[in-house]
Amino acid sequence: MKSHKVEFTNALGYKLSAKLELPANQHPHSFALFAHVFTGNKNLIATRHISRALTLDGVAVLRFDFTGLGDSEGDFADTTFSSNVEDLIAAAKYLEDNYQAPKIIIGHSLGGAAAIFAAARLESVLTIATIGTPSEPEHVSHLLADSLETIEANGAARVNVGGRIFTIKKEFLDDIRSKNMFETLRTLRKPILILHSPQDRIVEIENAAKIYHASYHPKSFVTLDGADHMLSNKNDAAYAGSLIASWATRYLNLPKKDTLKTDRQVVAKLGEIGYTTEIIAGNHGILADEAEEVNGDDFGPSPYQLLSAALGACTAMTLQMYARRKGWDLKEVKVHLDHGKRYVDDCMTCENKEGRLDHFDRIIELEGNLTAEQRMRLLDIANKCPVHRTLESEIRINTSLEEIP
Repeated sequence: MKSHKVEFTNALGYKLSAKLELPANQHPHSFALFAHVFTGNKNLIATRHISRALTLDGVAVLRFDFTGLGDSEGDFADTTFSSNVEDLIAAAKYLEDNYQAPKIIIGHSLGGAAAIFAAARLESVLTIATIGTPSEPEHVSHLLADSLETIEANGAARVNVGGRIFTIKKEFLDDIRSKNMFETLRTLRKPILILHSPQDRIVEIENAAKIYHASYHPKSFVTLDGADHMLSNKNDAAYAGSLIASWATRYLNLPKKDTLKTDRQVVAKLGEIGYTTEIIAGNHGILADEAEEVNGDDFGPSPYQLLSAALGACTAMTLQMYARRKGWDLKEVKVHLDHGKRYVDDCMTCENKEGRLDHFDRIIELEGNLTAEQRMRLLDIANKCPVHRTLESEIRINTSLEEIP
């Protein structure tokens, strides 16, 4: 996904650091806001993988650091739950002024509660997704249990949250205690997706049940079985992201897809982390990746697997096209492929004996009432599929650099 570093100013005049993630073709159909976990930041594993799933589906995502966290200005000690909500309102205003008002809001943990309160004030937001969210903002106070008396008595205390030390003031406690999540949900009346793990040890799954029962339809609950609160396993985060992307599009009133606004048939995009590559091909988004043993995340086929898949798909289509035109009883085609490189010395007829030669081993299964002659003819036709002929022909690839404006 294409990441743009941006910043916007919140209600108190602080500059907040953000990243705007765009689909590979740079033309999102909708924009989403992401609210991270309590004391977290915009670069957490879950945030990145969920954003990628959305951009692959054509949604741009603005993820940012709340006041006093990450790269944003301000002092975290002076923030409250209400100020987090105001930061979300400011982020939405930034999108509306510069791109498009957000239609989706996503929140993780306490960020999910803030997302619900912000959605109640943002007319543009059509859908809400929460992940491991407490049913009441006050729930976060249990993380401060050992320091509550000190905060109450002294007005503030230094607290260890997730291995880092933060100053928490009494104003923060007073603020979260004053927020009524259930009253907000009763008046919200917007589609909501609630994601929660039964194994969540930070925010128990009973919170999800309370949010679900307090919400009006359309509402959905999906269990993230086996996941921890932070979705620290990349596969759990990717799963959550794909669920949100698929669910949200049902409520976005998207226009009928036209050919993507790009000068090229295919766009492939890879950021500065890992090898997971977003691909927009026509109206379709897919991922390519490398296997985990070569430091990939295995979120998609490798480039050579995609090349083999193109040959296999073209072979199957060509054979069915030919059989249907002839009126033959070809019920199903399966094409099995392996790709490898072999030393050119193995090819006795090759004149150039330097390097290695690419080999595709292709085995074709034909199901149907076919004669031996028909089967042999289809084998011959397989070698005439367009991708096959392209791979065997002389190929020129013209490469240039895009001019940076």
